[in-house]
Amino acid sequence: MNDPRITAYALGELAGTERDDFERDLATSETLQAQLNETIKIAEALGTLTMSTDTLTEKSRTDLQRQLAANQKTLRRKKTIIRLVITGSALAAAACVLFSVSIPAITGSLTRREVAVPAELQQDTKTQPESLSQTSAMDTDLLKKEAKELLTQGRFEASDQRYSDVLARTPNDTEAQEGLRLGAEARAKFAQTASSLTSNATATTGASTAWETPVMRFTSSATTALTRIAKQDFVQDARRREQRFDDSDRPTLTRADFNTETYDSITENVFLAANANPLSTFSIDVDTASYANVRRFLQSEQLPPVGAIRTEELINYFSYAYPQPKGDVPFSVSLEVSRAPWDAKRELVRIGLKGRDIPASERGPANLVFLIDVSGSMNSPDKLPLLKRSLQALVENLSPKDRVAIAVYAGSSGLVLPSTPGTEKTRILEALENLQAGGSTNGASGIKLAYETAREHFLKEGNNRVILCTDGDFNVGVTDQSELIRLIEKERASNVFLSVLGFGTGNLKDSTMEKLADKGNGNYAYIDSFTEGRKVLVEQMGSTLFTIAKDVKIQVEFNPARVAGYRLIGYENRLLAKEDFNNDKKDAGEIGAGHTVTALYEIIPAGQPLPDQPSVDPLKYQTPEPTAESPQSAIRNPQSQDLLTVKLRYKAPDGDKSQLLEVPLAAPAIPAFDEASSDFQFATAVAAFGMKLRNSPTAGNITWPEIQKIARTHLGEDPGSYRAEFLTLIEKAARLTPPKPAQ
Repeated sequence: MNDPRITAYALGELAGTERDDFERDLATSETLQAQLNETIKIAEALGTLTMSTDTLTEKSRTDLQRQLAANQKTLRRKKTIIRLVITGSALAAAACVLFSVSIPAITGSLTRREVAVPAELQQDTKTQPESLSQTSAMDTDLLKKEAKELLTQGRFEASDQRYSDVLARTPNDTEAQEGLRLGAEARAKFAQTASSLTSNATATTGASTAWETPVMRFTSSATTALTRIAKQDFVQDARRREQRFDDSDRPTLTRADFNTETYDSITENVFLAANANPLSTFSIDVDTASYANVRRFLQSEQLPPVGAIRTEELINYFSYAYPQPKGDVPFSVSLEVSRAPWDAKRELVRIGLKGRDIPASERGPANLVFLIDVSGSMNSPDKLPLLKRSLQALVENLSPKDRVAIAVYAGSSGLVLPSTPGTEKTRILEALENLQAGGSTNGASGIKLAYETAREHFLKEGNNRVILCTDGDFNVGVTDQSELIRLIEKERASNVFLSVLGFGTGNLKDSTMEKLADKGNGNYAYIDSFTEGRKVLVEQMGSTLFTIAKDVKIQVEFNPARVAGYRLIGYENRLLAKEDFNNDKKDAGEIGAGHTVTALYEIIPAGQPLPDQPSVDPLKYQTPEPTAESPQSAIRNPQSQDLLTVKLRYKAPDGDKSQLLEVPLAAPAIPAFDEASSDFQFATAVAAFGMKLRNSPTAGNITWPEIQKIARTHLGEDPGSYRAEFLTLIEKAARLTPPKPAQ
């Protein structure tokens, strides 16, 4: 008999630990997966039925709409990727079976438009009039403005209605005629893209294997693929899929021509010879934006641009059970080594840092300035409305000793809320709620105002921080990225830290926001949902907002007697010169209370050749450098069992002089990968996921099923089910990644 929790989970009746337990069981139990797939097959069968009496009373229709709205919210949860695809004529019958809704067949035809979620139940969307009677009193220019906005959101029917209303009044309005034409083109383009996706997904489904998690894929019918439980679900899917074509010509949906998202190019680290390059130096990175952004692409059925995939941020999205620090050092250092799962001849070394946990009762007061982008580009449900909800959740968790100010910027900047004590939460929440988007984006003026406000209320023994919330689209005032960075570097001298929260799609300036956070002694997170907003600003409030050490640098010295070559996985834009390690003027990363930081090195043992090493002409004026074949002259202690030594430098949050910490890694024997700790293996699975997603040759021959098996086996306690969610991303990446051509 099926687990009764399946039905309860679909109804949204599971909550708290019971829900988390079920999601963990679902991710690891093939039995539950089979039962869930059986339920989905029933839904598909219902979708082929026809109904001759699909009529409802007004009350029954309203009840059904409310039930569907509640179930829609459940189905959208990121922790599951179940999609119930039901054709319009059988919608009522499917709802009866799956959601236990009583539908008396009396009067009133139920159409797909009527099944759309009622406006009062929609989350983060503005009510839009749909009929001529509702829009008859509207100004023609306003109608055209709304129609254009609806078209860019993928809401084709509503956009057509607005333009048609305009033409009913002014038959020769060229703008409305052009809008209808563009809408028809966009709809056709969307249908063509969906059909392509359907064909690809159907082919993939035919090769289904046991390792896959349960998922309702597209059926062979493009019409069914585009038909969702309610029209609003389709609209939200379309909005989430609004991305540009990348270098591999992946399919896109509406607004493709207007996408201006920007990412830095990333060239992966190569293997370096340990005898010629014994030192590897880099700054720590606690940003998590890349993971959330990659998740956004995959959940929109697209592969992310390569520049959006920063492997170290994928790894550090997750917390690991490293030990608490001892003594006066603000963080602990853990080292571990094993064989690499993608090449048993190579080794993996993990460096793990754990920031000291500080109970909320022991934290100093916070002086926070919310710097909020209210320009026109933020006028989208996944931008300003989501931003406000996320910050409101933070405000609810402030202590009485904390203070908040709110500065905004669009064409110009202003202070909408002076620094206000945490005891006046209602006043702070009202100021947030009243924010509206409109105008151009003068980010530089807002940054100056925010730092000035933070300095005016500086807390010597507290946490002073600006929280910049934006899509990064600065287009007025100082717009040059290098100038903005210099502005941030100048402002950080006041010991006011910077956190950057990115929002939205279509014009996300990822490269700019990452650099501003790096240079502002802060962190960068991307908020793709309210769940992520709560994770960053509530669940991880201490690590996000309370810095315990700044300018944290790592320098690893490799022993050439044990190591022929090494490669740092990720951190490409965090590399430092070896001379920077002892230079206290050189900026580096920060670590927050309770934060964990993980770095992985892939090692080629001594005696093995390094891949793709270019030749160098012999030196004319110096003694030849040691080579991989004859390195002994450069080795001081060839009998040492050390693989490497890790050195760290860090400063106190208000300090100018760094402290040194040194930890060697002795490894007489290298254990097999499956003998490594659970956290080590999970972090390795995430690293392999990032490398394969980048289509990197460094991923070796490891397969998607092997990556998912490692991750599934090492979910651990998984509070919040973030690791379980990762399993669904592996499945999506495997389905979307084109197979390698036959050799």
